[in-house]
Amino acid sequence: MTMQEVELNPCFLTPERVQPEYPLLVYLPGMDGTGQLLRSQTAGLEAGFDVRCLAIPRKDLNTWDVLTKSVLDLIDAELEKSSQRPVYLCGESFGGCLAMKVASQAPHLFKRIILINPASSFHLRPWLSWASQLTLLVPSELYDVGALGLLPFLASLSRISPSDRHELLKTMRSVPPETVHWRLTLLREFNVDEEQLGRLIQPVLLIAGASDRLLPSVTEVKRIANILPNNKIVVLPHCGHACLLEQDINLYDILKANDFLESNADIGRVKK
Repeated sequence: MTMQEVELNPCFLTPERVQPEYPLLVYLPGMDGTGQLLRSQTAGLEAGFDVRCLAIPRKDLNTWDVLTKSVLDLIDAELEKSSQRPVYLCGESFGGCLAMKVASQAPHLFKRIILINPASSFHLRPWLSWASQLTLLVPSELYDVGALGLLPFLASLSRISPSDRHELLKTMRSVPPETVHWRLTLLREFNVDEEQLGRLIQPVLLIAGASDRLLPSVTEVKRIANILPNNKIVVLPHCGHACLLEQDINLYDILKANDFLESNADIGRVKK
């Protein structure tokens, strides 16, 4: 996928290893929308999945409905190549909200769903809503400083390698202020039909960082668990909001430990 294509329309980033015989895992990223921050988890996930990561153009100002349709269209295109394989949907933070929209629209598509620190509790943090109103007024050089100041809220920095810290900051700074403001507005106005959500009968794994300083993620996954009929909560005791960047976190191992793969053993190859 070329950078030009990423800038034009939402698309799936594909790791170097394409494994059509494995279940498809679709990852929906946080508010940066780049999909680049999943890199530290990709190698582990490839032990049992064919991984696709959504990338949203930096200047994309589409609604939840348009983003939802884009994701479903991309998944349909993948399944045209191999229609029988199961699909796992994984959403983190902003992507957790999008995952709930996507799953509610097409529940039949997904074998299992993973929500990581879903940002559906954004409205409970009034200071974030207030800050989001200021993003358009801040000069670009100060905007970069603001991104640096936000890092301790996004992540447990002591648990992230210096290179991943640098990558997180670089990714945050790559998103224009207008886009940040728009996506924060989407989060502020986010809602999902709880009746539709309650019809998701497939297993859902709800993962929350107990040390999330940005959002009340543990409280939020407990709230969502009361809506979903078939769920399991995993609380990561020392993790912050961007928990997948932390050095001792391996998403594939978490799925395996919680019997969330195709069987209790490693995922086997999908029968053709």
